[in-house]
Amino acid sequence: MEMIRQGAEARLYSTTFHGRSCIVKERFSKSYRHASLDAKLRQKRTSQEVRALLRCRKAGIRTPVVYFVDNDSCKIYMEKLDGCTTLRDFIVARAGVDFEHVAVALGDLVSGLHNNDVIHGDLTTSNVMIDSETNELRVLDFGLSLMSNLAEDKGVDLYVLERALLSSHPQTEHLFQIILDTYKKRVKKSDEVIAKLDEIRMRGRKRTMVG
Repeated sequence: MEMIRQGAEARLYSTTFHGRSCIVKERFSKSYRHASLDAKLRQKRTSQEVRALLRCRKAGIRTPVVYFVDNDSCKIYMEKLDGCTTLRDFIVARAGVDFEHVAVALGDLVSGLHNNDVIHGDLTTSNVMIDSETNELRVLDFGLSLMSNLAEDKGVDLYVLERALLSSHPQTEHLFQIILDTYKKRVKKSDEVIAKLDEIRMRGRKRTMVG
């Protein structure tokens, strides 16, 4: 296996699985944690991620296909999304282009997650892929995901997306508004989620003012 990236919690490897291109996500151990606690925590988070991926696939939300899960080593073998690029790179490479259709698609994607009570936990344009031929969006990296029907959790998910969008792609406020408009049309009780989003924004502003 060839390591292609390492984050704070996991390493990504490129390999093959029964002749198919494959990405392996490995949650590695942390030496500062007690060994038994570390193992339980890594296994729990690996299981949460797999459950989120499977729930999304069952609901028709495009995510990588899970090929195999090794619970002992906390590895997930999943489909490699050939022909796709991150939404972040797609937008950066096309500065000045109208991305309203992409914003609508992203609003649909987030709506699908929340209608199935999947909280992604790290919604950024780096964790959404776009197919170079069809322009279809696919979401990945459910390492911080959870299952919840709470408006608060869904509001936080939207807030993370908003902050990520504005920090990576300045002057895209109108795109996030399109995402919200699409979300309002698709999500049950979206008014409660948007109200929570407004509360969360206020909390964020207060923290910034206080320092």
